[in-house]
Amino acid sequence: MQIEVTTYYLEITDRTQLRPKRVTGRSDLALIEAQIPLPELNRFLYTAVGGDWFWTARIGWSYDKWQQWLTQPGLRTWVLYVAGTPAGYFELRAHTATDIEIEHFGLIPRFVGEGLGGHLLTEAIETAWAIGGQRVWLHTCTQDHPNALNNYQARGMRLFKEEIRSHEFPEQRPGPWPGAR
Repeated sequence: MQIEVTTYYLEITDRTQLRPKRVTGRSDLALIEAQIPLPELNRFLYTAVGGDWFWTARIGWSYDKWQQWLTQPGLRTWVLYVAGTPAGYFELRAHTATDIEIEHFGLIPRFVGEGLGGHLLTEAIETAWAIGGQRVWLHTCTQDHPNALNNYQARGMRLFKEEIRSHEFPEQRPGPWPGAR
């Protein structure tokens, strides 16, 4: 089915612009960088987070294609764990030493609604700065979680570009795997 999609490009260029959100009072959260490129892990996170939002571009990737993606210079992955269970993730991709994109970002549906989205985004932006970023940016669209754009703007990210295009989508969101919902 054809759907008109608006894509929003947002950036944050100064630490003073960040309006952090932290989850406090929880001792069960851990953010850990996945330092060994592991296609099985990133494919799991991609489908678990993005399956409800039509993230389908990589579903057909081979193991080798995933490995090539994960071993490219400047790409790094962090996983948020709740009580030892993966809850969400972000990938940072350095286009230059100071220009870093939050390539993928999100929570696994089981953990949506616990206030973790703002916390994870704060961590993603601060991590990008810690590795040398001066401009941190991402894109989201009208097919992503309905709160995504609000979360990005609430953290201080500014819209710098907007595009409207028609895209072909399957009749149903794929979910993390067929029949999961």
